[in-house]
Amino acid sequence: MNARDPLLDVRDLSVTFRTRSGEVVEEVEAVRHISFDIGHGETVALVGESGSGKSVTALSLLQLLPYAVARHPGGSILFEGEELMGAGKALMSSIRGNRIAMIFQEPMNSLNPLHTVEKQIGEILFLHKKMAPQAARERIVELLEMVGLDRPRERLATYPHQLSGGQRQRVMIAMALANEPDMLIADEPTTALDVTIQAQLLALLKDLQQRLGMAMLLITHDLVVVRKMADRVCVMTEGEIVESGVTEDIFARPAHAYTRELLEAEPKGKAVPVSEEAATIMETKDLRVWFPIKTGLLRRVTGHVKAVDGISLSVREGHTVGVVGESGCGKTSLGLGLLRLVKSDGAISFSGHGIDGLGSHEIRPLRREMQIVFQDPFASLSPRLSVGQIVGEGLEVHALATTREERRDLIGQALTEVGLDPDSAQRYPHEFSGGQRQRIAIARALVLKPRLIILDEPTSALDMSVQAQIVDLLRDLQTRHGLAYIFISHDLRVVRALADEILVMRGGKMVEWGKVDDVFDHPRESYTKALMEAALHFKTVAGAGVAI
Repeated sequence: MNARDPLLDVRDLSVTFRTRSGEVVEEVEAVRHISFDIGHGETVALVGESGSGKSVTALSLLQLLPYAVARHPGGSILFEGEELMGAGKALMSSIRGNRIAMIFQEPMNSLNPLHTVEKQIGEILFLHKKMAPQAARERIVELLEMVGLDRPRERLATYPHQLSGGQRQRVMIAMALANEPDMLIADEPTTALDVTIQAQLLALLKDLQQRLGMAMLLITHDLVVVRKMADRVCVMTEGEIVESGVTEDIFARPAHAYTRELLEAEPKGKAVPVSEEAATIMETKDLRVWFPIKTGLLRRVTGHVKAVDGISLSVREGHTVGVVGESGCGKTSLGLGLLRLVKSDGAISFSGHGIDGLGSHEIRPLRREMQIVFQDPFASLSPRLSVGQIVGEGLEVHALATTREERRDLIGQALTEVGLDPDSAQRYPHEFSGGQRQRIAIARALVLKPRLIILDEPTSALDMSVQAQIVDLLRDLQTRHGLAYIFISHDLRVVRALADEILVMRGGKMVEWGKVDDVFDHPRESYTKALMEAALHFKTVAGAGVAI
């Protein structure tokens, strides 16, 4: 990097947000006097926990913060010598998506649910490149192939809700790369991706950097990604950059206490031992979840997407089964099929009673005993309901509280058990960090005192230290209540810290099943070996003792 001529030069940047509490208006400092620069073709990582100011910094660069509540008390943002702070609409329109592109953290919230994949990517090409429809379509297919999306031509007419989390993230990356920008802002670009696809996309971004000379601002909580990708690191906490330097130096000789704390944070421990005689809570034989493919004017069924194709498993009281595999392999469909939330075929037994033949009215009383925590807590928690209303909704549905006081006490107990203040029941989801929202989602399931909880990627969007806290919380709740978990995740380190047994899936089928230590230490199948190598083949950080 040429320090005298950086591509991006940020100096003394501050961001405040106006908040209102009754009649009182306060200003909260989100970013405090930070400075950094990025050279042509260089990757700089912003690292820190949720709420540290990373994403606010990134949004400031493109002037995307809401002007009604956010302001910049001071600072300068120079892009190739041109001031972006306070720039007009015409200049920013020529910059956004063209010279500086951004991959947002939550693709389901960033993609338009009413537009197809083709339309969403095509808008960028039409706006900046003025491409004709046929040329744009070919470019879109090329981009989808580039980011590893299978059957790209078939995906053109697909809507975001029809894609898995990892597939949606790949569409976001394709959109960002459409105009071959000078600089890419990547806000947690691999959060929703399994380890093998993560490795492919990181290699892709590296290759694009080399071919296009593209700079990158990488925002992530994943230190493995930082070590692989970044030339320099800026460590943020409470809105300030507390340490910055060359990546290898930061990892080998962290100077600040907070940096050392980050490097040491990762899920630890093992699953709670469970008796072999423990009662079986749920069991399935040859479960299938097939989605029909309808084509033609009459929308006749011409085939099926075999999301789950002949899976058998059982989970006992106090026992955790980890389900792993690449995006789109059927993990989430398996969980939804077990709970009869999507149509499935095959025998399903819950507490010794067959539930596969029950109608919705017959299965409803059992819903309180088998709960689910979804992958994205921000999307699964209603923004219009308070935390108390969200957690207490199940109590009303199942008539578990006879008085308002009893309902309030049960909600307070559930919030306390997941480490939240009972007084937070009056607040709303947007007022909490990602880790706190996940605790709310766990409390919503826990308040009904279930016997089984299916956890669908509950730590995927969380930084490493919060992941460790959630794993410890789940382990503690399991010990106290004898809960059975089916833990769906692409993060094998988290699975190893929590699960007794592991089911490896690929293309809707079971590849391997066994005790966690046996599968991790001695995988039999080549696909399982590839997963393990991608997830666990790390170097040890000198002086920190952390697997990276």
